[in-house]
Amino acid sequence: MLNAGVITSKENQGAGSQNRPLLLDLYCGAGGASRGYQNAGFRVIGNDIKEQPHYIGDDFIMMDALQLMARLLDGRSITGHGGQSYKLDDFRIIAASPPCQAYSRATAWRGSREDHPDLIDPTREALLAVGIPYIIENVQEARELLRRPLMLCGTHFGLPIRRHRYFEVPLLGLVLTPTCQHRDTDYAHDHGGKQTEAQYRDAMGCTWMTVHEAREAIPPAYTEWLGRRILAASCQDKEVSDGHHKRNE
Repeated sequence: MLNAGVITSKENQGAGSQNRPLLLDLYCGAGGASRGYQNAGFRVIGNDIKEQPHYIGDDFIMMDALQLMARLLDGRSITGHGGQSYKLDDFRIIAASPPCQAYSRATAWRGSREDHPDLIDPTREALLAVGIPYIIENVQEARELLRRPLMLCGTHFGLPIRRHRYFEVPLLGLVLTPTCQHRDTDYAHDHGGKQTEAQYRDAMGCTWMTVHEAREAIPPAYTEWLGRRILAASCQDKEVSDGHHKRNE
């Protein structure tokens, strides 16, 4: 079983939070992924095309994600709800969870996947253009569109849920994760067939969300585990880069 570790929300909001490395969370929704990255040690700036009244990160920017990335690439700043401005160099890493409706089985049950945009490729192109380490997350049905993704499941963390999510994380390279430990008692994302949606939301660790917001959420345990490894890897890369510059001085 993987151990994500625990940092309380009060610690996240302490005086030292301003000194944490910045992570930009694109397509953030109500902030399931953001909460995990916060717990891993990042200060998280969320972005979504819609207002998110229950967003739990440190700051929020309402804007189309690709337009936001183009603005940063042009050297312009973006401004959060709190009035603080951010530029591309402020961010240590950018995470993105493009809307899953173009790939998800749930979309096929209720309508047509073709009615929703495929944003994985354009998002990756934008992330590669800015040149900052990145993460792209999506559902199981989109895994073939991701490059060497690693898969995380609630059962990896002792959560009573079956919820596979795939992460493209070039910075980490090959990462070994345990096999799933599915149990007959696990909750399944079936919109209330096996358990209430509120029970499923709470089991994910997304208790501040509405059940509708939680339908698309990433359990914070996933991104906390991932964020700790990304933070360690990015610090190592920075030390190597700083050492190289010193030797060339």
